[in-house]
Amino acid sequence: MQITRKVEFSASHLCYHPDLSEEQNRAIYGPASNKNGHGHNYILEVTLDGAPDPVTGMIVDLKEVKDVLNREVVDIMDHRFLNYEVPPFDKVIPTVENLAIDIWKRLDGHFQGAARLKNVRVFETEDLFVDYSGQ
Repeated sequence: MQITRKVEFSASHLCYHPDLSEEQNRAIYGPASNKNGHGHNYILEVTLDGAPDPVTGMIVDLKEVKDVLNREVVDIMDHRFLNYEVPPFDKVIPTVENLAIDIWKRLDGHFQGAARLKNVRVFETEDLFVDYSGQ
């Protein structure tokens, strides 16, 4: 059985590779390469896998899940310019793909026992999201 918890955070970023020219960056990243950056209202969905406890009827304490998501992701990324304020994005381009990988790494190991981290889904816009399952 799987259960999913959703949180939201707002952050700005720019997609720009320092070893490429302005023209190359524009060709690859389009307007996202603008040095002033731009922001998104990200939606993060984290799915845990497990069996309901026979006593509580729950896979996991959802308050604990919310606390972990807030501590490990929202408190760190909300209202931040990712490239300048949130490592590793000072060295890694904060595409939605890299954001999903980083969030997985931040959460991996926090859910041991009955509930296991199954999937991280990051929406950059309402019609663009990435799923990452730690592979």
